[in-house]
Amino acid sequence: MSSNLQAAMEGLIAVFHSYSGKEGDKYKLSKAELKNLLQGELADLLAASKDPMVVDKIMTDLDENQDGEVDFQEFVLLVAALTVACNEFFIDYEKKCADDSASKKV
Repeated sequence: MSSNLQAAMEGLIAVFHSYSGKEGDKYKLSKAELKNLLQGELADLLAASKDPMVVDKIMTDLDENQDGEVDFQEFVLLVAALTVACNEFFIDYEKKCADDSASKKV
């Protein structure tokens, strides 16, 4: 039985490889593959941005070596950045809910 963290790591690897290699290098995501991954796995976050160029901007930010593809290491940086952003959102949300609850009791 794997731990939650090990299962999350295995999930990241599986998701990446389920989208990579459809065109070109099987160990990298092309722009089209990255777009499919984002739409398939993070559709709610993508829709919330309301920016039609969001995939292009993400691709530019992630593609550190500027080879026009996103390798696994670059992909993990995206997931880590999104995870940090979501964590900060939930911390702020919990504080706001606690403050609202406390002010209603007074």
